[in-house]
Amino acid sequence: MKDKEKLIRYFEASGNGEEARRMIDLAEQVQAGRPYRVTDFMSPAGLVIADAVKANFGGINIISSGGYEGAERLRVAFVDPHFQGTVDLQIAVLKVSWDPRFRLLTHRDVLGSLMGLGIDRTHFGDIIVTSGGAQVIVDATITDFVIQNFTKIAMVTVTVSRMELSELQPKEEKIKEVRTTVASMRLDSIASSGFSTSRTKVVEAIKAGLVQVNWQSAKGPAQEVKEGDIISLRGRGRMQIESITGTSKKGRIGVHLKRFM
Repeated sequence: MKDKEKLIRYFEASGNGEEARRMIDLAEQVQAGRPYRVTDFMSPAGLVIADAVKANFGGINIISSGGYEGAERLRVAFVDPHFQGTVDLQIAVLKVSWDPRFRLLTHRDVLGSLMGLGIDRTHFGDIIVTSGGAQVIVDATITDFVIQNFTKIAMVTVTVSRMELSELQPKEEKIKEVRTTVASMRLDSIASSGFSTSRTKVVEAIKAGLVQVNWQSAKGPAQEVKEGDIISLRGRGRMQIESITGTSKKGRIGVHLKRFM
């Protein structure tokens, strides 16, 4: 690969250098003769990196999945284009059940207890909390360990059993439509409108590293965003710039935003 170090340096600037190194290593293994190689679970930023790695390697395909359509955390496979077999992404789903009276258990509680077993976050995909339980997408190789050892969340007793991926019930996201006008397509301006908060607070969040654009750390308040971009603010969710609807006589830009809650 010609521009290996250049690509790594590019992603190091957004804090994803190590992930880029791991993916390049997997792609090189495929190029050396492996039929396919699979990443751990990762945020959608990983798919951006995977696409960049693919573009720099001739003749390698990629496929990705998080276990269901719309999953946030994904596994990516780098695949030899001549491979005719089935690519096993090693994705499984476990059903975690507890007494429904403990309704206040959250995603953070479930994840914290799972990681308390000594398992790295990269072995878990999405966690979908339901009434009286959760559906946890995991690396298939750790299912037996989790079933045997995941018995409590805080002081609440839980039971764990296998589910088929086809039985998984994705959470229903609420979508808030926002139609507004802005003076420019600056990140701070768009985020302020989409998240219904002051521009000052958005700027503070950007400087604190709490804002991402397309799953990459925001470059700064003045960063230009465009149609199709996804902006996330830690603790407030994410939104997408659905479309730019036009420009007024006074030069203001009309935007249609979708906020996922």
